[in-house]
Amino acid sequence: QVQLVESGGGEVQIGGSLTLSCEASLPGDILSNNAMSWYRQALGEQPELVASWYRGGTTHVSDSVKGRFFIARGNHENTVVLQMDNLKFEDTAKYSCNVDITHASYLRKVYWGQGVQVTVSS
Repeated sequence: QVQLVESGGGEVQIGGSLTLSCEASLPGDILSNNAMSWYRQALGEQPELVASWYRGGTTHVSDSVKGRFFIARGNHENTVVLQMDNLKFEDTAKYSCNVDITHASYLRKVYWGQGVQVTVSS
């Protein structure tokens, strides 16, 4: 069973910082963890890719948060951390993590966590 546990959401004042963490528990029959990503969805809006970490260490950050958000591999295997600085009202959203893995059967699948709420207030 693939499970993702997200943590670090909450309410923060405008200009503040939050760190989101996503840890994936993967079964033994995994060939590779190809990527882990954070998406967000504000009320009434479409989901938006925020940032991704790819196997090999490359990362991608959306233009809308570039320079304020940073993604990196966490201290534990299959963990990514999203550092969010200088938060703005428009960063308020539900943030969800996913993991793109290839099973031993060569089935490639994306799994999602439950998401955490980030609220930026004055």
